[in-house]
Amino acid sequence: MQEARATTKYQRVSPYKVRLVIDQIRGMQVESAMNLLAFSKKRVAGVVRQTLKSAVANAEENLGLDVDTLVVSQAYVDQGPSMKRFKPRARGRATRILKRTSHITVAVCPQVD
Repeated sequence: MQEARATTKYQRVSPYKVRLVIDQIRGMQVESAMNLLAFSKKRVAGVVRQTLKSAVANAEENLGLDVDTLVVSQAYVDQGPSMKRFKPRARGRATRILKRTSHITVAVCPQVD
């Protein structure tokens, strides 16, 4: 089965927050997934939507697949490198703050009837 994928790397958002959006679109038709992402209140939905659009464009251009029959076959997020920052605390101490990054991957394939 032919599958087109797109990856967005080093997005400055926690993987936990991305998974909330990614879990909603997995297995959906591409058109309904685009609508869901367009009207989502989550900030990261825009980044996931761009990644999905890129995967659809890859399917259309590289594999010659029909856009109307595509479904989101895979959608997952991996944790990227974390930036370490320090926050001053009481009594001259400091605590570490982890600014996490995400690698978002979306794959689309034609729907099997």
